[in-house]
Amino acid sequence: MHKPIIGIAATTLALASSLAAASPLQWQDNSLTYLYGNDFEVDPKTQQAVTFEHVSGWSFGDLFLFVDSIHYNGAKDANGNNSTWYGEVAPRLSFGKLSGQQLTFGPITDVLLAGTYERGRGDIKNYLLGPGFDLNLPGFDYFQLNTYYRHSDTPDGVRGAWQVTPVWAVTLPVGKSDILIDGYIDWIVDNDGDGKHANLHFNPQVKYDLGKALGWKAKQLYTGIEYSYWKDKYGIKNTAAFDTNQNVTNLLVKVHF
Repeated sequence: MHKPIIGIAATTLALASSLAAASPLQWQDNSLTYLYGNDFEVDPKTQQAVTFEHVSGWSFGDLFLFVDSIHYNGAKDANGNNSTWYGEVAPRLSFGKLSGQQLTFGPITDVLLAGTYERGRGDIKNYLLGPGFDLNLPGFDYFQLNTYYRHSDTPDGVRGAWQVTPVWAVTLPVGKSDILIDGYIDWIVDNDGDGKHANLHFNPQVKYDLGKALGWKAKQLYTGIEYSYWKDKYGIKNTAAFDTNQNVTNLLVKVHF
């Protein structure tokens, strides 16, 4: 695994430990996912990825982070790399928890300050901040709606954009087990005229709880698919000469621990 990935994971786990000393950890979940897919755009067509994810609830909010290690099966990207890495750290501060008040109105169950730090190989560094909302919607295990102002550091300067990110999960009982459908949408609504285009990334996973079906612990071992639709990937406008509209179905295996 690349040294930058180890550094991000170590830093985020150290952050979680320091936060635990200041305020109690209420719950957490960690997982590793293996993904394999074809027909990616912009980057090499065939990719394999290993993803580490951490999610936790705290007395003052919640934390989500992930790190991807992506490999191109011998092919190289435009920068001459046969692999890459990418990670995000996304803490949220809950005004309901911090105030001790129930901030509920309509379907909204909490109001939060949501932030994200995005870091990838090379010059990928983005900082996001804005209001977030937890909603209670029929049929959903959870539903979050985060809105951000997106600040990007690039070699040719700084640019900004607005982003809307809903996150959700739905569990459907099937026989002796369950199907979990979860995912997110990253919709970068606009850009500031530096050549980057508005873009939308729709990324759900459809997973069968294989562990539960085998009589093991539920919510521990999943198999299924991850679908990735990315219109104008990386903010590169799709043209007849250069297709940047990605439409990929990945096979996945996911283990929680």
